[in-house]
Amino acid sequence: MSLTSALNNAISGLTSTSRMAEVVSSNLSNALTDGYGKRAVELSSVQVGNVGGGVQVVSINRFVDAGILADRRLADAALTGQQDTVNTLTRLEQSIGGIGDENGLSAKLAAFENALISAATDPASETRLVDVFNSLEGVAETLKSNTRDVQTLRQDADQAIANDVQSLNMALKQVEDLNKDILRMQGSGNDVSALLDARQVAVDEVSAIVPVRQIDRDNGTIGLITTTGATLLDGQAVEFDFSATPTITADMTFSSGALGGIMLNGAPIDSGSGIGRLDGGSLGAAFTMRDDTLVAVQQSLDEIAVDLIARFEDPSTDPTLTAGDIGLLTDEGGALDLGDIPGLAGRISVNALVDPNKGGNLRLLRDGINSVTAGPSGNAAQLNSWLDALDIARADVPGGVSLSAIGRVANFTAEVGSVRLSAEEQLSFTAARWDTLREAELANGVDTDIELQTLMRVEQAYAANAKVLEAADFMMQRLMEI
Repeated sequence: MSLTSALNNAISGLTSTSRMAEVVSSNLSNALTDGYGKRAVELSSVQVGNVGGGVQVVSINRFVDAGILADRRLADAALTGQQDTVNTLTRLEQSIGGIGDENGLSAKLAAFENALISAATDPASETRLVDVFNSLEGVAETLKSNTRDVQTLRQDADQAIANDVQSLNMALKQVEDLNKDILRMQGSGNDVSALLDARQVAVDEVSAIVPVRQIDRDNGTIGLITTTGATLLDGQAVEFDFSATPTITADMTFSSGALGGIMLNGAPIDSGSGIGRLDGGSLGAAFTMRDDTLVAVQQSLDEIAVDLIARFEDPSTDPTLTAGDIGLLTDEGGALDLGDIPGLAGRISVNALVDPNKGGNLRLLRDGINSVTAGPSGNAAQLNSWLDALDIARADVPGGVSLSAIGRVANFTAEVGSVRLSAEEQLSFTAARWDTLREAELANGVDTDIELQTLMRVEQAYAANAKVLEAADFMMQRLMEI
């Protein structure tokens, strides 16, 4: 081997080990960075004629387990959607109140029942009649408050859909741009590992909103489709549109056309559900909350309102009433209309005839709503009739189940809690699965112990090549001295 060849070999060795040190340092510094794929330098020997020409860097390889990554992304979608569901149901239960909550509907109705019992023992006491009125108004106001809370949650879900669609469009556009950058950089022979990391993070953002599958292309670019077959990215990213509704009321639903769905190229992607094949992830959870779960909760509240109004406008409960008369509870001052039930829980109110704040007379609680003259102050018959009406099992909504007033409210409160507990159980399972997949993904990532061992070998190789260079330089100097 000539002296020149020795110099060339040593220089190529220094160059290669320098590149290896750079890659190892990058691995170590990004050991905890999300989306980072471990790098390794691929080397090969150089042959010049029959003489060794040193070493060269062939490529920088990035290592990612595609199978585990795909499964973890699907787990991402399930975890995000179920976490959003639990958060919403938890807020709902806190607003509605449990069976033991003093501000809950069950407690308010129980307080009204107790007030009636107390007033029936001393019908002449105006103080006790005031308690009956206040407790009944508390029931009506709680139903109204619950309705407002449910509709607020639906508005939040609607806004979450708008936010998810915006984030989805941005992430898909990022993947499209990164595809172009990767294609261009590969063509010029540059390392694209950093771009691959950035693209992986962008796809992860998409997968949290919509469950996706990644399709790898031969040229280094990727395509994205949902697990149900909707194309999100194939060369060019799809762009979706959604308009949030500023104010949502109980009677507004997607099926009625009052709420929007996701649009593509100016047309709805699915006129039946509003979300089509984008279901799953946080986007699907928001649609389910807005159009299904919370709508069902509102329907239950409205059924409770129907039940209470019907009980107290029944002539068998108050003999001073006739069919069609307005009873103790009203629909914003009117009689119950079974053809206009949606949102009734938000409109229920105590009859103004017994409201002293509106010029009403509390004695009507004792004598009957339409009584013209005052009856005996000690007569508790009507108060007992109000009380008995609460215990009668009845169903006023077509297809409804016959229950007492307390039973219907208790069932509703228990159902809200049961749905939340069921969602938490699902979340617990999904979170455990996600943790397992995440650990498997990290296990294939950067191992700092191995990287440090590699760094020590790189250091030794660099020192050896430097020593060769030093020796060659010394030999050249001796030749120059001759």
